[in-house]
Amino acid sequence: MTPITTNEALQAFCADVASAPFIAVDTEFMRETTYWPKLCLIQAATPEHAAIIDPLADGLDLEPFLAIMRDPAVVKVFHACRQDTEIFVKLGSMPEPIFDTQVAAMAAGFGDQVSYDSLVRQMLRIELDKGSRFTDWSRRPLSDSQLVYALGDVTHLAALYPKLRERLQREGRLDWVMAEMADLSDPALYDTNPENAWKRLKPKKYAAKYLAAFVATAVWRERAAQERDQPRGRILKD
Repeated sequence: MTPITTNEALQAFCADVASAPFIAVDTEFMRETTYWPKLCLIQAATPEHAAIIDPLADGLDLEPFLAIMRDPAVVKVFHACRQDTEIFVKLGSMPEPIFDTQVAAMAAGFGDQVSYDSLVRQMLRIELDKGSRFTDWSRRPLSDSQLVYALGDVTHLAALYPKLRERLQREGRLDWVMAEMADLSDPALYDTNPENAWKRLKPKKYAAKYLAAFVATAVWRERAAQERDQPRGRILKD
């Protein structure tokens, strides 16, 4: 298995999938020691085509794929989309519209925050190999087993989407679930403006008289974390 590492190959793949009604997408990234995620792989699949894109390849221009992310005619299917979407927002390409299979699965009765492995097992009767789960995705070259594992994150996702959509349609829940998912493309969800960092921390009511100091500290920590590209907790713990 060979990842896409050239502009020609990426353009060819994007031409193949651009007219698809939906595309399943996942990313692999590293973030343990940084504030900003380091994008290491993009996996994408439609029912007919699937590929792994190597964003670390020298000279690779991701714009053909990012254009698909921005295309409102193509549904972008993720599982637990928040961190993946954050990466594309950082690249200037808000995915829209989004279908999140974790949200859909909750509405379909599979429980709150069901894992991808569990959903694939329950709906597709497939047991996923977890052997490459803790791979350092920034290392090159990646082995065939690692690439097969990564691609499975989207080939099965592409199979889940129509099944979940059909189930929600049958149960009369699709319209309101899609309305909920529209919020996942709200830029405010992915706001990294340090001035708004305190809002995520939910200060306790009894700390109201210290709110100004609390806000100032949260702004300072967020700005420092971004500038140094370090996790917030390394600057100052919650």
